[in-house]
Amino acid sequence: MKTNDIIQILLSEFSQKLGRLDDLVQREEQFPTAPNKIKVAIGMRRVGKTYFLYQQILKLLKEGVAISRILYVNFEDDRLFPMTSKGLAELIEAFYALYPENHDQRCYLFLDEIQNIQDWPMTIRRFQDSLNAEIYLTGSSAKLLSKEIASSLRGRSLCSEIWPYSFLEFLRAKNIELELKPFSTKTKNLLFKLFSQYLSEGGFPEVTNYEQDERQKTLQEYIDVVIYRDIIERHSIKNTTLIKYMIMSLIHNVSKPFAINKFYNDIKSQGYKINKDTLYDYTNHIEDAYLAFCVPLGDKSIRRINTNPKKIYCIDTGLVRAVTLDYESGLGKLFENIIYLELRRMGYQINYYLTKERYEVDFLVRSPQGKRKLFQVAWDSSNPDTLLREERALKVAMSELGIEGEIITLNSYLQHGIKI
Repeated sequence: MKTNDIIQILLSEFSQKLGRLDDLVQREEQFPTAPNKIKVAIGMRRVGKTYFLYQQILKLLKEGVAISRILYVNFEDDRLFPMTSKGLAELIEAFYALYPENHDQRCYLFLDEIQNIQDWPMTIRRFQDSLNAEIYLTGSSAKLLSKEIASSLRGRSLCSEIWPYSFLEFLRAKNIELELKPFSTKTKNLLFKLFSQYLSEGGFPEVTNYEQDERQKTLQEYIDVVIYRDIIERHSIKNTTLIKYMIMSLIHNVSKPFAINKFYNDIKSQGYKINKDTLYDYTNHIEDAYLAFCVPLGDKSIRRINTNPKKIYCIDTGLVRAVTLDYESGLGKLFENIIYLELRRMGYQINYYLTKERYEVDFLVRSPQGKRKLFQVAWDSSNPDTLLREERALKVAMSELGIEGEIITLNSYLQHGIKI
């Protein structure tokens, strides 16, 4: 099929799709408004990057931009495989050939899952230099995109990370509106119930209103797709059994320490033959795909950072629930995972902290402006022994570092959120 025919089909389908977007959940994240910068949205598959693009497109249409000045292409479309950088250029050129008047006006190019095209940065850079256009990109790979951006688009782009729904977005997706002020007992009880539901279901947009069995099966399929498409295939991994075992180990241990040395000894005892460097590569690939994240110790000593285990967090608590059976005793760990994701949404640099007496504080964060703060997460604040233990660790850490600290309980989080 000729490129001119392909572009007309894609534009027609895009127009029809826009007409069906009457249930779009408004995301809290927004693209930066800086002119003449390529806007890039990155995140795991199925977190809503495509709908994040649609949100921007609908905003443009509302502002009076003609649909003929907007190009949207999803490079996950199997009809476009295999797509090369040359094919990408031909698609964009065909769009301008279809609407020649666009050469004389501002246009908007939305290119979804751009990482599927080899050598895409060179083509994008050329069109940014030659066209009067705003370019929006999405991708499902953090390090792959950042590496390409650093080499070809440095100084030309701004990135936004897209995550599963926050709790407020989760409520919005379920069409639930609550009057939060004053924070009455009725509101508190209802919020606690809804948050427990959010903790269990997670925030992937597609499964928000699914029944439990359907949601669990879908989330399990998400993991399988990420493992095979974004990890095994992308990085040509041969030992598929081992990396799947490693991923399941990470997901089963959210909010807990994870040491490569200990894991290495574990798999070695099971008969696996592999070196530690490969395991470090595996963890990088898993983070690259936004499936799970490793949080290092915050310390001035490089040696202490490298010799202490990292703490593990997952992209979504619903996904954790979909592959584990611990539905009750793990609530505190899931709540800590939610707070981690909230800190990531806010753009904070995140570590954990160990005092000199090895009391642990969950998060030592640094804001984009450089301000530091300690956070200790306490799910069961009704237990005086638990609260006393958390307060002790936090006070010692605050004294050692000379910075402010705060205990985050479910009640304080729902009332005030997180403030630094």
